Amino acid sequence: MRTAYHVEDVRAAERALMARVPEGALMRRAAAGLAVACGQLLGKVYGARVALLVGSGDNGGDALYAGARLARRGAGVTAVLLSPERAHGGGLAALRGAGGRVVDGSGVGAALGAAMGVVSRADLVVDGIVGIGGKGGLRPGAAELARAAEASGALVVAVDLPSGVDADTGEVRGAAVRADATVTFGTYKPGLLVDPAREYAGALRLVDIGLDGELSAYAPAVEALQYVDVERLLPVPGAESDKYRRGVLGVVAGSARYPGAAVLTVAGALRGGAGAVRYVGPAADAVIARFPEALVSAGPVPEAGRVQAWVVGPGLGDGHGDAGERLRDVVATEVPVLIDADGLRLADASAVRKRGAPTLLTPHAGEAAALLGVGRAEVEAARLDAVRELAGRYAATVLLKGSTTLVAGADGGVVRVNPTGTAWLATAGSGDVLSGLAGALLAAGLGARDAGAVGAFLHGLAGRLAAEGAPVGARDVAEALPAAWRDVRRG
Repeated sequence: MRTAYHVEDVRAAERALMARVPEGALMRRAAAGLAVACGQLLGKVYGARVALLVGSGDNGGDALYAGARLARRGAGVTAVLLSPERAHGGGLAALRGAGGRVVDGSGVGAALGAAMGVVSRADLVVDGIVGIGGKGGLRPGAAELARAAEASGALVVAVDLPSGVDADTGEVRGAAVRADATVTFGTYKPGLLVDPAREYAGALRLVDIGLDGELSAYAPAVEALQYVDVERLLPVPGAESDKYRRGVLGVVAGSARYPGAAVLTVAGALRGGAGAVRYVGPAADAVIARFPEALVSAGPVPEAGRVQAWVVGPGLGDGHGDAGERLRDVVATEVPVLIDADGLRLADASAVRKRGAPTLLTPHAGEAAALLGVGRAEVEAARLDAVRELAGRYAATVLLKGSTTLVAGADGGVVRVNPTGTAWLATAGSGDVLSGLAGALLAAGLGARDAGAVGAFLHGLAGRLAAEGAPVGARDVAEALPAAWRDVRRG
């Protein structure tokens, strides 16, 4: 499991550790790890031109000490000081002692021009402007240097996290550094795993500075399942399994206008391990033509037969006819229910809140915005806040789809972030496949949070396997699910 902790908890853990180790030990550990990572990215340190963007905090000190190590290995290192009077004294002395240079990056005119020249000629730029406590975007001078670094073609390495992003929320409220890699210390920070900040972080490297023991006193804010975690949660049939023990999923999806939504939801369920699928709705002919193993019915829902979970919503349309009645019947059941797409728009919020069995809502950003009564851009800018707010408001588990898929429970606990996926998954019907897959996992007995997280992991992995860098359709993703399953089982 990859875990990330709130900034205040990280700081408390650092204070506790610093009280037990020699003064400056943590910074030296961080700087050593940062220097190693920079050296590996450069390939050849001797003769390389390195620019350090140094702010007034500990991140600036980390950058200076790491720069001193690189200078001793033959790199030409120049520190650009954004607050010269507040730069870390020990780090500054170490850099100068190793032969590094210092320029003033705080002013305007000739001074700023000289600093810009250092950045534009660098092979590697180290971002030590702002630490994990930074809020809002960069100040104008720092923003100009960040843009120069991006335009220079140099490798950009962020210290702990890119300056200008919010470590706790992943929000980017102004100008920020775009890094090729981020070297973070002790533990991941939520903003490194959640968009939009994740896109600014580049490749991640975690440097162990000895915080694990201290962090054990705190709960993570965000966690990401890894292969071993997903493999442990996969429902694998045993020798005595039958289709009922594996899980029967009921699907209420599709309409005369959108029969494909029903087909894709059933595809996700069958390829996602359901022992059987009972389809209820007007797209029965389309479903049975594609999947003769499906059990189809025109309804009503209470007469469809025994199921262990329901999926409702994909392609229901505007709710005319008996779609609204089928939705209400599903919500009224006492088994786990996944509500997606049109079902999110048509469902009665109070009825969802009153359910005794688990409920999993799977909106994309636009649907989440409509449920919250805000603009889509607001949801995309603050994904963690949005998914937590929805989960609390509906007393349900919420899977917020998007460039970073998040899963939050109504209990306000740890939010799970999905580490798999590809931009090629942004295609019509992809979400229907995910609904069927996650629904099958609910029917197999996984809790709503696990079903959402494992479903998102497998769905993202299937998207990667199906695409391999080229466009894919939702059906391709469904057909790649067994390969994704096997990939996880192999670790």
